[in-house]
Order: sequence, then structure tokens, then C-alpha cells
Amino acid sequence: MSDAAALLRACVLPPLEARILLMHVLGWRRAELITRDHEALSPDAIARFEALAARRSNGEPIAQLTGRREFFGLDFDVTPDVLIPRPETELLVELALDAIADARHPRVLDLGTGTGAIAISIAHARPDARVWAVDRSNAALDVARGNATRLLAGNTVTFIESDWTANVDPSLRFEVIVSNPPYIASDDPHLERGDLRFEPRGALTDDADGLSAIRTIIEKAPFLLANNGALWFEHGYDQASSVRDMLEARGFTQVRSMRDLAGIERCSGGLFTV
Repeated sequence: MSDAAALLRACVLPPLEARILLMHVLGWRRAELITRDHEALSPDAIARFEALAARRSNGEPIAQLTGRREFFGLDFDVTPDVLIPRPETELLVELALDAIADARHPRVLDLGTGTGAIAISIAHARPDARVWAVDRSNAALDVARGNATRLLAGNTVTFIESDWTANVDPSLRFEVIVSNPPYIASDDPHLERGDLRFEPRGALTDDADGLSAIRTIIEKAPFLLANNGALWFEHGYDQASSVRDMLEARGFTQVRSMRDLAGIERCSGGLFTV
């Protein structure tokens, strides 16, 4: 038999990652790793922890190993079928909420929803909002629906299987449209590094210059926006200027980019007057 303290000391992973995996295996909270650190662990628990640690050592993301990732204060289910929610994307949620701050019963469209993290976070913060969430992957939509059922009270998110806006009811008009589209260029070496190797390629790259999805959405969004409706994107660290130019060329006004906590221009958007 071994105890938690000994198992963590022997683990080659960074301490934080080792603790997360052990808490997952044992179903313990962090405080229990301190208060119960010399409690004998079962051989099954040790074996499961060591198996997960080996997979992490081979590069598999922590979120996929535990099946969960926290985002905007909510705990989302994660599978290999969806992009892992990241802290910098919380800026997109904040911008969407700011855009609908004065609206009553606003309508929100999330394009490329994945886990549903953006759409569900908005719906959770604004229970009066009606939110539509689109993804072309049925497997991703299954994950998002499950997250919505677990995290939201009431049927406030409508999920649509669609290639961007193709299957969205053309009579709808939204106060804000948001998207975290695939924006990594196909030749970017980061696609072969770290967690990205295990995430769905179609959620990461357009297999082109990283801007094709953004071009498509900018072209289609005005047909679905309410008067003075807002469109906001997450994009790559070096794409803000290009996205602003595309928005302005399409007729958007008050175009601007917002920086994330690392000081990177992470999101760009503007308003459209119908």
C-alpha cells in the first residue's frame, strides 16, 4: 500500500498536474490531499493514477484525462471531440455580456460552440437571454447539450448542427454574435505541439491561412444582426489588424480590438447598422 503523499513525491509530473490527477482518481478535494495525505490508497486507485500520469507524460491534456475544465466559474465536460475551453476566451464572454447589458431578453448567437462554454456562460449570466449555439460537429453538440442540461436551469440554449450560419433561421435577428472559430494557420508549428495534438483539428485550423472562417462569418453576420448588433471574434495574437480591416470593409462601425490578461489583442469586433 502507498499513501497520497508518497505517490505525489514519486510522480514525475509537475506537482500541480499530479495533484489534479490524484484528486480526480480519488474524488477528493484539494484540502483532503493535506488532511488525508498519509491514508493508505487501494491498489486500484494507485494503478489508475499511474495510468493517467503516464498518459499525461505522453502529452494528453489534463482536461481530457479528467473530463472536465473550469470556464467562467462553471465546470464543463470535455471530450476529445471538442476544443478545451481556455481562460483567454472568457474575454469573449465578457464582451458579449457587455454588448447586451442594456437589452431586454436579448438574442445571442454563438458560432462554433464546441463544449458550449461561451453560449452556456452567457445564458448562465443572463437567464433572460435566448441563446442559439451552432456547430457542424454532431459529436461536439452532444457534449454541449450535456453541459447545458447539467449547468443551466431551463431550456435557454437552442443547439443547431450547421456549417456556420447555413442552417440558422434567416428570420432571426441577434443583438450579438460571437465566435471562437478555427484561426490557426495550417502551417503553424504549434499544431504539432502540446495539447493541440490531441484536440480536434477542425476546431483549431481552417487548413488555410487561419482567416477563412472569420471571412465567412463577417460576410454572413450582417444578415442576422439586429440594428446596431455586435459581432465579436476571438482570433490569433497577430490577426487583430487583419480582422479589423475585414470588419470595416464589410461596413461595421466602432471596430476595435480588446486585449486579454496577457496584453495580447485577443478579440476584435464592431457594430452593424441595418
